[in-house]
Amino acid sequence: MTRIAALRCEYAQNPLGIDCVYPRFYWRLEASQRGARQSAYQILVASSPEALAKRTSLLWDSGKVLSEHSTHIAYAGLSLQSRQRVWWQVRIWDEQGQVSDYSEPAWWEMGLLQRDDWRGQWMVVPEPEQAAAHFSPHLAQQSGVLAEEIERWQHIQAEFDEKARPCPLVRKEFRVGAGLKQARLYATARGLYLLSLNGQRVGDDYFRPGWTDYHQRLQYQTYDVTSLLVPGENALGVILGDGWYRGVMSWLGQRNFYGQSVQALVQLELEYSDGSREVVVSDESWKTATGALQYSDMLMGEAYDARLEQPGWDQAGFDEAHWQAVTIQPLDATLLVAQYGPGVQKVAELTPQQIRELQPGTYLVDLGQNMVGWMRLRVTGPAGTTVQLRFGEMLQADGTLYTENLRTARATDLYTLKGEGEEVYEPHFTFHGFRYVEVTGYPGQLTNEHITGIVVQTPTPPTGSLLSSNAMLNQLVHNIEWGQRGNFLEVPTDCPQRDERLGWMGDAQIFARTATYNADVAAFFTRWLSDVADAQSPEGWLPNIVPSIIDPRAGAPAWSDAGIIVPWTLYLAYGDTRLLARQYTSMTRWLEFLVEANPDGRWRKRRNGGGEGQWDFGDWLSIEAETPKDVIADAFFAHSAALLAKIARVLGREDDAMRYDKLFARIQTAFQTSHITPDGRVAGETQTGYVLALRFGLMPEALRPIATQHLVEDIQRRGGHLSTGFVGVAHLLPTLTENGRVDVAYQLLLKDTFPSWGYSIRHGATTIWERWDGWTAEKGFQTPLMNSFNHYSFGSVGEWLYRYAAGIETQEMPEPAFKQSILRPFPDPSLQRLRAVYDSIHGRIVSAWAYEESTFTWQIELPPNTTATVYVPAAPGALINDQEPQALREEGLTFVRREENAAVYTAQAGHYQFTVSM
Repeated sequence: MTRIAALRCEYAQNPLGIDCVYPRFYWRLEASQRGARQSAYQILVASSPEALAKRTSLLWDSGKVLSEHSTHIAYAGLSLQSRQRVWWQVRIWDEQGQVSDYSEPAWWEMGLLQRDDWRGQWMVVPEPEQAAAHFSPHLAQQSGVLAEEIERWQHIQAEFDEKARPCPLVRKEFRVGAGLKQARLYATARGLYLLSLNGQRVGDDYFRPGWTDYHQRLQYQTYDVTSLLVPGENALGVILGDGWYRGVMSWLGQRNFYGQSVQALVQLELEYSDGSREVVVSDESWKTATGALQYSDMLMGEAYDARLEQPGWDQAGFDEAHWQAVTIQPLDATLLVAQYGPGVQKVAELTPQQIRELQPGTYLVDLGQNMVGWMRLRVTGPAGTTVQLRFGEMLQADGTLYTENLRTARATDLYTLKGEGEEVYEPHFTFHGFRYVEVTGYPGQLTNEHITGIVVQTPTPPTGSLLSSNAMLNQLVHNIEWGQRGNFLEVPTDCPQRDERLGWMGDAQIFARTATYNADVAAFFTRWLSDVADAQSPEGWLPNIVPSIIDPRAGAPAWSDAGIIVPWTLYLAYGDTRLLARQYTSMTRWLEFLVEANPDGRWRKRRNGGGEGQWDFGDWLSIEAETPKDVIADAFFAHSAALLAKIARVLGREDDAMRYDKLFARIQTAFQTSHITPDGRVAGETQTGYVLALRFGLMPEALRPIATQHLVEDIQRRGGHLSTGFVGVAHLLPTLTENGRVDVAYQLLLKDTFPSWGYSIRHGATTIWERWDGWTAEKGFQTPLMNSFNHYSFGSVGEWLYRYAAGIETQEMPEPAFKQSILRPFPDPSLQRLRAVYDSIHGRIVSAWAYEESTFTWQIELPPNTTATVYVPAAPGALINDQEPQALREEGLTFVRREENAAVYTAQAGHYQFTVSM
């Protein structure tokens, strides 16, 4: 029996407040029988559950649609209105033509679709007096850092102390009549906001409204607050923080990047049972003051003085006689858009693994895991006692906290007690990247009962898990997952601890495919790609960082190319052609800009009419190898052209596809002429140079074997070690595997001597380090100028683990998103067992293999409504399930051909096991 499950709309379950007027539907099938599939579907959409149940007054009835598709089915019914809640359900016909029951109903609700739906105005809060207390830890002279740099760091922190201000409170009382049916609260801010109704927090998201280019696009959130309201008097409260809008940004210490004053826009809509409506909006009647939150900055940290709390400020009946009135500004041209995807939330809590008292009153807390978030503190003590929490990723040789790599980020929270029994504190508008916390001034003995690590991220539901017989490899998988968890916070950041935390495009594109295996990142990246298009310059230039806050006209090879690579990656993983169409203009403008500046197929000019730009990172943080930058530039020029040709073909733009095919051929010729010798050597003779030439189709076919040998020889000369940086690392093991050297790929993977993934793990890493040599036993810490210990780029090896080691891959066309999978593992006896599970958009795929003496066993699982081409590893003469490969007969399995080291089958949905006698 086939069942319908996991109904979603625009990648979300029952989304509240969306502004997509033609939202898309998704569902999965569950079945135990082999070959289960959908042959047709029917979707019903109505304005109420009752109408849906009665099949009356439907907004849309798709009718019976003969199709196997169960993703990206666009709504095609009556026009939708602001605030409208819509209910839907689906039924399917299976492979036998039997119709299922209708699914349980699901729903979505529209947000505010028109500008005139907004009746409120921007509340501008008067600038409060300077914060009452600040803290300036000493920045000591640091090894490898010039005195001028230390002075600059000190200046940025001193300027913060001078300009930091308390976070304002804003409040409004209003009356709710009898018979309230429902209430919706729409809100956004310039800055960050926290909402409360009658003293209760609204929503469970943090850092709202999120980070976009606030000059172009500002998200608003929708909340169902019906249960928080009471008949009679009510109070609505808002706390505002600086956040990305006007807080300290980047190593440059920028402040007020998007604006000078924090502002809020709020609209509460009340609907009564009799059909009447009331609206409470942000206007001049709201009042403001400051309270306990003395300052809260994402890089510097937070100071909270509980003695200055204003009890009851967000409840009815509070005396606001001494509060000021806000000022009002009308709505401007900034585009207000509904939030797409989830906001930052708490996702886990960590208990300290160890607490050491360094000296009386000073403790060092080890959470055992490099994480992103903050600490929850429980404390009892006299009023005026201040507890200080400083955060760091590593320890000095003497066991004290290492913070030099944070640069100007103070990463310090202060809590001052009010002295009224046990007090519980969590910060409001800051986060830290850390494993260790130094706690100073705690009154009493600090234990696990008093301090807890709160892990936060933009929730991206886990989709992948991989477990092997090798403990180091299992830890590597863990580190990759935690690196992604810590850096997927609003945007795909490069690091969460120091004074950076920016959406570097190069990091995102090299890790994107790994990210899609680890978690459902469809909504996360879809939203961020809007920012990518927003950041594009009028002439077509894509910047290195999005949202763009540093030299938006500067872009580098492999960094700006993320504008093409990431949308293609999402198409492969999720089949999202609407996203490709949305980004198509941005992608073509970028590539045409390069073509105009570089008509000879060599990417040498970075700006139209100009020479080479200052931003060209090469193979960033490679180790003892320097790939010529023009090799990388030309390789990615070709790669972007090849991908854009594929994208144009997917979108039915055949003329464009042929044009970009020709562009690729022109760049390929220029690359071979400029960078490849007749004996298959690539200019610079680095691992990354060979890898890009081989992986991107730039090496002449006849030279591929010898170029592969040159690559292997370089690895061997280095004692079996890699040398690739950010640009080459994700392509290294796939290139070796695709060119017949899977043995070398496994050698690199399982190395634990320097430099390797295993080296950091052998020395206690719980996330991916930014540098191969971030710390070494011989030299200690690398320069604190750039040394993050939570930086996901080198974790892009995760793609190889799923795509090649486990062998879980998708067809590109015509059915991506694992509708038609390719299951082709590349096992190696150096690893006894490996099991990978991937919850694709169509359902669960499993690949689990094991070696036992002379027998290789492989178990696979395909979800309903999918098929796969299955490559069973089998050397010539090997038997499969005690039979000749071509003689194997099983339900759902069809023999296709015999290859040198594999037997190829097509498989329908279901479970299969192959035992290969070697």
